[in-house]
Amino acid sequence: MIKAVGFDLWETLITSPPELSRRQETLRLNRLQDALSSLGQDSISRSNLEHAYREGWKRCYDLYWSADLDIPCRQQVVHLIELLNLEPDVLAEEAAVDRIESAYVGGPLDDPPLLVPGALETISELKARGLGLGLISNTGRTPGSALREILQFHQLAAHFDVMVFSDEHGECKPRPSIFERLASSLEVSPEELVFVGDHPWIDVSGAKLFGMKAVHFVPAVRGSAFAPDVSFETVPADAVITDLRDLPAVIETLG
Repeated sequence: MIKAVGFDLWETLITSPPELSRRQETLRLNRLQDALSSLGQDSISRSNLEHAYREGWKRCYDLYWSADLDIPCRQQVVHLIELLNLEPDVLAEEAAVDRIESAYVGGPLDDPPLLVPGALETISELKARGLGLGLISNTGRTPGSALREILQFHQLAAHFDVMVFSDEHGECKPRPSIFERLASSLEVSPEELVFVGDHPWIDVSGAKLFGMKAVHFVPAVRGSAFAPDVSFETVPADAVITDLRDLPAVIETLG
């Protein structure tokens, strides 16, 4: 019997199409430049800031994300400060790091991601049926604290019983610990939980290898930043959908 449904977030419930992703990046860089100027770091040019911003992503990927590990957003900001070669007293002053961190996470809040069509309607219907609802997100640059605000903006947050974010958990999908965290927090066994996501390895195979059922959601339009190639063998999904509104009927058949 299916007692709960878990969801991926990016490209399953929310999406940032290419033009929106570019606007968000510009807003984030603008916020960072303003924060640095307010701290007396006017000597940092926009090109140097952009270079450090991209090198920060590469450093985090090489050190953490490539191994399906994650770190608090604060540590990402520390890496950025190191790459900008700011004076040591900036890193030593907690209020200064707070200001830079606030700027770092602010772009997506200024111009939020879009809801995937059918997301709110589907979540509301599943909740009305009495199913437990959970969410797991690999967070990247946007931490769980900001994603909670985005989910509240789209009126989704209140429907979820559990939300697990990789920057807070310390590991990413498809590691089994993050799926175990979801199942234990929802107080269900893996066999009683269906996981829904767009990525055949991170979402589908990760959930299946942990013992859950999995639905592969193939969105009609996908944001540019979240469509990595899968070059290794994946575990087949229990079902495939192209419209989230088909999910309640699919869950009935799986149950």
